[in-house]
Amino acid sequence: MFAKLRSMSDELPILTRVYEIDKSLDSINDKLPKPKRYGLGTSTEQTVLALLEQLLMAKHAPKSHKAAYLLRAQAQLETLRFKLRLYLELQLVNETRIMQTQARLQEIGRMLGGWLKSLT
Repeated sequence: MFAKLRSMSDELPILTRVYEIDKSLDSINDKLPKPKRYGLGTSTEQTVLALLEQLLMAKHAPKSHKAAYLLRAQAQLETLRFKLRLYLELQLVNETRIMQTQARLQEIGRMLGGWLKSLT
């Protein structure tokens, strides 16, 4: 009746990292003031989901199309970095949580760069 859900351990490491970012942002956004939660918070979550979508498209695309998806994923990642910096500058959340999230984004950036480099 229901298909068995894949565990995250079966996924590419980069997908697992982005999924973890999404979960941590959910708890961060819960603590935002209501106007920011529905503005910046929602926008940030949408950026993470767009990043995840581009990575999934790259995973399943033929090799000749992977680079285009990965370049779009890089743009989403950079956008996400700017949005998190805005969280800090507006002093919306605990600095430590954002710094930890930004460190994870750096790791994702290295993984993404390596994936792109492997295609050339």
